[in-house]
Amino acid sequence: MANMTQPILIACSHGTSSPAGQAAVNRLREEMSELRPELDIREAYVDVQGPELPDVVAALPEGRAVVVPLLLSVGYHVKVDIAQAVASRPHTVAAAPLGPDPRLAALLQQRLAQAGVKEDNGVVLAAAGSSDACAAEDVNELVAQLGVLRRGRIAAGFGASAKPSVPEAVADLMGDGSAPPAIASYLLAPGFFHDQLAKAGAEVVSAPLLPATVLAELALERYDDAVAHLGALPPSGDCGRPCRALVKVCVRA
Repeated sequence: MANMTQPILIACSHGTSSPAGQAAVNRLREEMSELRPELDIREAYVDVQGPELPDVVAALPEGRAVVVPLLLSVGYHVKVDIAQAVASRPHTVAAAPLGPDPRLAALLQQRLAQAGVKEDNGVVLAAAGSSDACAAEDVNELVAQLGVLRRGRIAAGFGASAKPSVPEAVADLMGDGSAPPAIASYLLAPGFFHDQLAKAGAEVVSAPLLPATVLAELALERYDDAVAHLGALPPSGDCGRPCRALVKVCVRA
């Protein structure tokens, strides 16, 4: 049974129209509940699906709450959508997103190995993309973390709103006469962006990150970090945004 003395955890995902993607994210929340059955964990979305995050926050009972972004980087949804939602309610904060994190790099390496990609093959790390510069910085940090685990060249590519695009990154890695690189899908679940990767010119596309228990563990760690910060606030205080103590501040923000 959920322990109501603990802050409510709002597991906030992007949302997708893909049934497989929806099932994968639902399973992620279930794993979080299995790991921490004492928590009151609620679902919310910033796009495509409902319930929408502002409605979930508005309907909460009195008490503390933490929005955990089930997202892989800081970007518009974290810095605007989620920030506005937590600002609308006292004693509510936003945790950091799931990435970057070396454990995600290890999971990407595992997905590449499962797809038969050798360690010296070139790889395009394919992320969804964002107009926010912080998101690109987070992806580039993940590229560096993956580079510790691989010998081949690694470049970032984006599905939308950032450059280079995934096809451009694939073409660039092929420009020196190398074989077509593999694509590492830096996406949580199946859906529109993952489907587009098959058209980007690579011979191999790895599976999305889910299912993987490490993602549930990361989400709960982000929650615990946010709870510690929430407990340090004055009784009437709240962050009103993703807290600087939790979310890396981009120097170009």
